[in-house]
Amino acid sequence: MGLDIEGYGFPEHKRTLARLMEDVRILSPSGVERVAQGWDRHVGDDGLPAFREAEKAALHAIERADRGAAWDEVRRTLFGMTESGAALMSWRAEHGEMGHKAENAAFAAALGLLADGLISPEQQATLVQPMAEALPWLLPG
Repeated sequence: MGLDIEGYGFPEHKRTLARLMEDVRILSPSGVERVAQGWDRHVGDDGLPAFREAEKAALHAIERADRGAAWDEVRRTLFGMTESGAALMSWRAEHGEMGHKAENAAFAAALGLLADGLISPEQQATLVQPMAEALPWLLPG
């Protein structure tokens, strides 16, 4: 396996849930802030209807493709990383509303990756854009 530009083991331009989980695990406080700002910029109040439509389409596509159990596992894992008692850092407790927005963005990015190929590229971009503020590899191309 090749290394990406940062040298940490995921092939360059590889968009996987495993890579997202590892990046969420090591995201710095400034990274959480960038993601929260991305949430405000790309979703906020104005983009919320489009975001909800993309989210709904992804969930429906995941269920149709029989990936519901995988989505449940991803959600449990992300929750454990950001909120559980075993979490390295509780994003909501450490960062308040900013952490809540970043957590929402992490869940949306995971949903977008799991629904890859099942939803439109526009819907997937809507889901991953907030998190891509700190993790630009999430955007296709």
